[in-house]
Amino acid sequence: MKTEARLEARLEALSVFLKTKRARLHPHMVGLPQGSRRRTPGLRREEVAQLAGVSTTWYTWLEQGRDIKVSASVLDAIAAALQLNTDERKYLYDLAIEAGSHSLPAPAEQAVISPSLQKIVQELHYCPAIISDRRCHIVGWNAAAAHVFMDFAELPHEQRNMIELLFTKKEFKSLAVNWEHFVKGFLAIFRAYYGQYVTDPWYAQFIQNMSQAFPEFNELWNQSEVSSAPEVLIEFRHAKAGKMLFDLTSLQVQGSVDLRCSIYTPNAQASTESKLQKLMEGS
Repeated sequence: MKTEARLEARLEALSVFLKTKRARLHPHMVGLPQGSRRRTPGLRREEVAQLAGVSTTWYTWLEQGRDIKVSASVLDAIAAALQLNTDERKYLYDLAIEAGSHSLPAPAEQAVISPSLQKIVQELHYCPAIISDRRCHIVGWNAAAAHVFMDFAELPHEQRNMIELLFTKKEFKSLAVNWEHFVKGFLAIFRAYYGQYVTDPWYAQFIQNMSQAFPEFNELWNQSEVSSAPEVLIEFRHAKAGKMLFDLTSLQVQGSVDLRCSIYTPNAQASTESKLQKLMEGS
């Protein structure tokens, strides 16, 4: 990806993110008077600039995606004005301060899982676990995950992208009671990666393909939620086991390649672990 194209992609992502976060805030949320009738939702640019202590012109240029110099202190002020959380602040930094400095792992490295990590995952007998790379491509899983979700071994390697599977496979749409909430968690993780690797052309192409194929994806993606590791309670309605409750814990695997281990721990309610045990023993 050429330097000009990388810069354009980074600044466009920054522009979209700032506009989305500004639109979600209302004057009363930041201690400003409502004022006259507003033509668009959210704060005005000049109000964000006022809260951050910068000029309206400078903030406008930043939000328009112009190539201007920014400092850490100014970004902190912008983040405070927009009430960004920790993950959103990091995303802002990744986009605003040369996200292209991140090195991109070689494609061949993405699918490598160490024997020790594989053993850890397999030892989680009744905790479905999935290992994915920085593109949310599934590169490893255990037997429990195959029973609760699907046997990913039946899919060709190139079709094992978790984001895509959430929209294409009926097993996933029927499994999660609150499918939209379930998807939002993965999209928030995906956006965190996107902020780090926005200069990788794969992301722009993937997002474009998904937006064109699935209107639901486009709607949820445009909400610009960011989370490096959401911890949520998820309710499944399994076709064979019935109601199952899992606490999702997402762990970053330390090493030269970005790998994430998503572990679904059976919740004490609904006898989830015993149901999963019977499900696996009966296969």
